Amino acid sequence: MGRLINIGFGNVINSQTVVAVVSPDSAPTKRFIQHAREKGLVVDATQGRKTQGVIVTTSDYIILSALLPETIAGRMNPDRSLPQEKAGEEDE
Repeated sequence: MGRLINIGFGNVINSQTVVAVVSPDSAPTKRFIQHAREKGLVVDATQGRKTQGVIVTTSDYIILSALLPETIAGRMNPDRSLPQEKAGEEDE
């Protein structure tokens, strides 16, 4: 079993089961959530708050979280921060 990651309001997930953490704003993600909801594969861990992050698991479950994807990713990799792109920086 992997590390347990807090996804808000005392809810935790096993880090080894996470495939992706995405934003719920795009139309494909909304359709993905709706299809999973119809199959009964959605776990709502938002406690009534706005969904900010969508966690996709290896077992086809979709977990909705009130935390941003960047926050969840930071908790999954506490020793590594996500690279931040600087405004106006170009690849050399």
